[in-house]
Amino acid sequence: MYDFQQWWQHLPQNISPVIFEIGGFKLQYYGLMYIVAFAITYGLVIYRPRRDCFDYAPEMVQDLMVWLIVGTIIGGRLGYVLFYDPGYFMRHPWKIFLPVDFSQGFRFVGISGMSYHGGMVGVFVAMWLYGRHTGRTFFQVTDFLAPLVPLGLGAGRLGNFINGELWGRPTDMPWGMVFPWVDALPRHPSMLYEFFLEGILFFIILWVFSSRPRPTMAVSGLYLLCYGVFRFLVEFVREPDAHLGYLAFGWLTMGHVLTLPMIAFGIAFMVYAYRRRDGAISW
Repeated sequence: MYDFQQWWQHLPQNISPVIFEIGGFKLQYYGLMYIVAFAITYGLVIYRPRRDCFDYAPEMVQDLMVWLIVGTIIGGRLGYVLFYDPGYFMRHPWKIFLPVDFSQGFRFVGISGMSYHGGMVGVFVAMWLYGRHTGRTFFQVTDFLAPLVPLGLGAGRLGNFINGELWGRPTDMPWGMVFPWVDALPRHPSMLYEFFLEGILFFIILWVFSSRPRPTMAVSGLYLLCYGVFRFLVEFVREPDAHLGYLAFGWLTMGHVLTLPMIAFGIAFMVYAYRRRDGAISW
């Protein structure tokens, strides 16, 4: 038992985030997890119309994935820039989307920093545009897509863990992990908490809930509510960004602030969905 605990506690330092490196180019697991996330989502996008009789032709599914990928990447990146470090990127605007560094010659460094909340806004904009393009309402599209997203989120959180980022606060719990690039203290593996809550459990809840016809807006509302609650809880054990710290009360983080509107809108959407009189359903 002791040997396992020791192995578990020091697991982060024994995982390399780099799959391989050729010259100045590195392929990292974090980037691979984005590919895995989109692949899982694409598979579910193909499967769900067959399970729930949605009217989505194969070419429409492919178009939906393109809109989803573009919205996620652009929104996630701009969200990180605006929410977490606007000053730095105002001084270095070329680093927002440029994956190379010229300070020491030419070096591929990738793009570091993505915001879930920004990615969500980007996806919302993309789904609104897709709905206009296909003659569907915004909530018809988001109700279809919402249950397909969590497993991709889970893959992203595994990428965070392998990449050694978004670690938690110090803990004396037996499952704490040491991240030696931070300090020698055992810390909450908060990215693994998010993998389970925002990935596995979140998917099960939405997949089961959406398996029966629901009022339009209800699935989208449950998505916002569940993610908001899960993320709000994890923020209590997740270390805040160093350049932001706690915003108030010695515990309030930017994650809390960005999550509260999601919870409020999620509750409002679900209440409205079940009280509306037109009887519209998602499928």
